[in-house]
Amino acid sequence: MSLDVVSDTRCFGGRQITLKHESAATGTPMRVAVFLPPQAERGPVPVFWFLAGLTCTEDNFMQKAGAQRVAAELGLALVAPDTSPRGEGVPDDPAYDAGQGAGFYCDATQAPWSTHFRMRRYIEEELPALLGAELPLDLGRQSLCGHSMGGHGALTVGLRQPGRFRAVSAFAPIASPMNCPWGEKALGLYLGPDRAAWRPYDACALIADGARRAEILVDQGTADPFLDGQLKPGLLEAACRDAGIALTLNRRDGYDHSYFFVASFIADHLRWHADRLKA
Repeated sequence: MSLDVVSDTRCFGGRQITLKHESAATGTPMRVAVFLPPQAERGPVPVFWFLAGLTCTEDNFMQKAGAQRVAAELGLALVAPDTSPRGEGVPDDPAYDAGQGAGFYCDATQAPWSTHFRMRRYIEEELPALLGAELPLDLGRQSLCGHSMGGHGALTVGLRQPGRFRAVSAFAPIASPMNCPWGEKALGLYLGPDRAAWRPYDACALIADGARRAEILVDQGTADPFLDGQLKPGLLEAACRDAGIALTLNRRDGYDHSYFFVASFIADHLRWHADRLKA
């Protein structure tokens, strides 16, 4: 087995597992958290991927969102990867919005980032193949969700691979990294100054360039301190309207950017995904 078990804990009749492995994509050890519901003891189960945001690890969603109870009821596996490569020799930035903990789910082309920061390849290719070979996961039934930077990741991966993910949703996503300080900094560092190279990593640009999904679900808190300066859900709303994509944008009055917000509505997302993951 190419996955090392860091921890394995009983949880709502299933198993909460942290795994570690050597990644060819990043050239570093990587960790991923997986919840296997009780139904996985009888055979492969559908997969709900969750991509976390800036400064997060594989633990944040599993420890703070409270998703396992409903996932166990619905028979969904939860998979939460780390947000970047880490460790000695991996480049970093002194601020929180680039470098370790801030991979932005892209494949860097610029030094020094390009040696290790290949999170697109890791999320889209390496990790699903690895987990599918080792765990009882039904990779014919996958869905994708994320929060903040991870919401950006979920939207862009889902738009680039519409046939692979049956459902895509997000909590407070960075709707257009090309048009906010977080995205402009990270994509500029990782991909260089040519903004044309940024377009595959911007949901609104992907939609403008022809990417389509039938529907997208987004929850956004109205008291989110990053709402106007960084997240800009109105840009996604306009892009989806122009493209004929059915976007459900729930503006949650008084909610902020925290995992208290995610925990408040994660059950709604899980049930929405489960309806679309039915065989």
